[in-house]
Amino acid sequence: MGKDVIVACDFESAEKTVAFLSLFKGRKPFVKIGMELFYAEGPSIVREIKARGHRIFLDLKLHDIPNTVKKAMMVLRNLDVDMCNVHAGGGSAMMRGALEGLTRPDGTRPLLIAVTQLTSTDQETLENDLLIKMPMADVVSHYARKAKEAGLDGVVCSPLEAKDVHGNCGSSFLTVTPGVRFADGSAGDQKRIMTPADAKKAGSDYIVVGRPITAAADPVAAYERCVNDFVD
Repeated sequence: MGKDVIVACDFESAEKTVAFLSLFKGRKPFVKIGMELFYAEGPSIVREIKARGHRIFLDLKLHDIPNTVKKAMMVLRNLDVDMCNVHAGGGSAMMRGALEGLTRPDGTRPLLIAVTQLTSTDQETLENDLLIKMPMADVVSHYARKAKEAGLDGVVCSPLEAKDVHGNCGSSFLTVTPGVRFADGSAGDQKRIMTPADAKKAGSDYIVVGRPITAAADPVAAYERCVNDFVD
């Protein structure tokens, strides 16, 4: 699986999103559509961005009872996205239901990955808020193994856990890693972070980068910097 940079288009409108993507003349970055944009614009923004030639990671992090998630995935499978996700914390039955719902009658489907722990969660939050009294690396690896057993293609984790996930689940099991920041940039609300170059060394398959690109004075230059550090 080739490495790539996924740009998190966390905008509140189609107009801002299209204006941002129009800056990338001749380039078609892999795009993440998250809750903010999808809830503002609905499926139409997915179709519009897809029609512009971009691959899409639909980042809605489904987490509900298995039947509800299965039925939701039966709707999402018709949007022709390339990747979507659930929360691994929903359990094995939910993940299996998601996979079943996402699979089209002809057997095709987008990639399906599971969120392990958010990159805004640190060890203190894990223990005191979530009452999970285990090291973060062990928790993430456990969720990754359960996702693989359920038939999923990979997980969302921080770059810090990518090596362990591959060690436990194999090199072909995808690690999609947010929490990526330039060394000279702000961490924002992220806790478990790495630079693009370090994420590459750690074994991340995809990095998801939002504000370091979208809020940059020159977004295209910031994107190219990510690609040069992570892919090239």
